[in-house]
Amino acid sequence: MSVSYKSVGWNGFKKRYDLILVIGVVLFLAIFMAVGIAIYPTVTAEILLMRATAIAAITLLHIILLIGPMARLNPMWLPLLYNRRHLGVTMFLTAFLHAVLAILTYHLGGSVNPIVSIFITDAGANMSAFPFQAFGFGALMILFVMAATSHDFWLVNLTAPVWKTLHMGVYFAYVMLVAHVSFGFLQAETSPVYAALMGLGALTIGGLHLRVGWGQKSLDEELQDNSDEFVEVCKVSDLTENIPLGATVGEDRVAVILYEGDKISCVSGVCQHQNGPLAEGQFKYGCLTCPWHGYQYRPNDGASPDPFTEKIPTFDIKIADGRVLVKRKPNPAGTPVEPATCNHR
Repeated sequence: MSVSYKSVGWNGFKKRYDLILVIGVVLFLAIFMAVGIAIYPTVTAEILLMRATAIAAITLLHIILLIGPMARLNPMWLPLLYNRRHLGVTMFLTAFLHAVLAILTYHLGGSVNPIVSIFITDAGANMSAFPFQAFGFGALMILFVMAATSHDFWLVNLTAPVWKTLHMGVYFAYVMLVAHVSFGFLQAETSPVYAALMGLGALTIGGLHLRVGWGQKSLDEELQDNSDEFVEVCKVSDLTENIPLGATVGEDRVAVILYEGDKISCVSGVCQHQNGPLAEGQFKYGCLTCPWHGYQYRPNDGASPDPFTEKIPTFDIKIADGRVLVKRKPNPAGTPVEPATCNHR
C-alpha cells in the first residue's frame, strides 16, 4: 500500500523481480540471435531480432495470462502476481520493438504511409492473405493502453471497476495475437513445433481459467433465505477464527470473518485496489489483507488503517439460531457496523 503516487514503489522484492525479468528477456534475445545466426547465416540480423522479440512477447503474454489462475489455485504463485504489471509493461515494450522492426523492414520503403501499408498489404481473397498484420497492430494498441494506464494514478482516478474492465482487454489482445501469429508467422513455418506450442498455450490458458471459474461457481450462487432483507451466508460453526469465508449476497461478493474470539463482521469481498479477492487473503494485524498486493481493511468499518484512505462497503450482520445472516443491501464504503457476537464452537 502507498499513501502517495510514485513512479515505482521500489522494494527489495521488486528490484530482484525486475532484475531477473530484464536479464531473462535479454538472455533470451541474445541466445535466439546467436543460434539463429549459426543455423541461418544468410538471414539478416533485423529479421532474427524481429522474430526473437515476437516470440519473447507472446511467451511473456502467456505467462501473464497464466499467473492469475495459477495464483488462485495455489498461493505459491502470488509473488509473481504481486508485480505482474511490470511484466506487462516489459511484454508491451518487447512487442513494440517487434512492431518497429516489422515496419522498418516491410513498410518504410514504399510510397504508402507505413501505418496505412499495414492494413492494405495483406488484402486478398484467400486465407493466406488474411490481414494478420492489422490484427497485430490492433493488439499492440490494446497493450499500449494497458501499459500506459498501469500506474496506480489511473487505477484510482478511473476507479477500480473501470480500470479492471479496461485491463480485461488483454484477452481481446490475446485472441488478436493468436490470429496474427497463426496467419502470419506460422504460414511460413514448415516445422509443426511452433503451431503445437501455440495450441498448447491457448489450451492451457483456457483450461486453467475454466478450472478457476468452475471452482468459483458455488461462490457466485447466492445462498437463499426466506427473509427479504437478510440472507443466510453460513452457520457459525462453518467459521474458523481469523480465516475469511467468501460468499455472494445479492450481486456482491462478500467476506465474512470471525475474529477476537466471538466477533463476526461482513465486508465487501472485493479489494478497491485491483478488485482482488479479499476472502482468499489473510487476517493480519486486525485487518483483512488482500492476497494480491497487501491492501488492508478493518472488518468493522471497511476502512484501511491510517494513514491510508481506501474503503470498501460493509454489510449489516446478525446471528439467529446458529446461522450467520447478512443484509442484502451494502452500506456505503467505510460505514461502521457493530459486529455480531457469538459463542463459537
